[in-house]
Amino acid sequence: MTPRVPAAAHTLAILRHLARQAGPVPAAAIARDLGLPRSTTYQLLTTLADESFVVHLEDERRYALGLSAYELGTGYLRQAPLQRLARVPLARLVDRTGFTAHLGVLHGRDVVYLIEERAPGRPPLVTDVDVRLPASLTASGRALLAALPAAQVRALYPTPAAFVVRHDLGPRSPTALRRLLVQVRRDGVATEDGEVTPGFASVAVAVLDHLDQPVASVAVTFSSADEADRAGIVAEVVRTARAVRNRMVGAG
Repeated sequence: MTPRVPAAAHTLAILRHLARQAGPVPAAAIARDLGLPRSTTYQLLTTLADESFVVHLEDERRYALGLSAYELGTGYLRQAPLQRLARVPLARLVDRTGFTAHLGVLHGRDVVYLIEERAPGRPPLVTDVDVRLPASLTASGRALLAALPAAQVRALYPTPAAFVVRHDLGPRSPTALRRLLVQVRRDGVATEDGEVTPGFASVAVAVLDHLDQPVASVAVTFSSADEADRAGIVAEVVRTARAVRNRMVGAG
């Protein structure tokens, strides 16, 4: 086994910790939350600041992610590893269900679709690649929102003005969304029926990373009138989300 390098491990822990925060945080809080000596934390933060991976907000005495961290994130997106990892599992999902499948990610209050694997003979859908739809209306978005901390959902949807309604359907208030997401967590799967496109329904499951944070969602869309085995579809979507996670974290 390759020996672990403590300084590298601690540096990565700091970056991951900052990435999970809602805003800049003090160095003392970073040291406390990660169980690091304060002197070590300050030394690592200074090095990270010198390389622009973090920025020190002197007036607030807090630290936030810097430009180099942003460049890493955009490099990840340019290389599209998530699409590469998910395409085969989604193609297999289509083969097993006979319906069109999608991979979506959360972007603010929208879902952006990265992959659409269209089933042969099925009609085209609005959820094509690069299409953005309101997360609160889509099964994909609901699966992702249900996996977020409640405080983050409240920040995204503070008032009724944050909601978009299509076809006179969908949640219209933070309270309505909260109830819907409670149901998603209880069921382990998100659904929508006619809220995106009349006559079509979708089911979706979030893909979680090694920290159990939602990074994408797997969904299947089918005609509302189709005599589909919905329980079977849900099982296949759960299976596919697990397969994408395993590929992402190196467990399969």
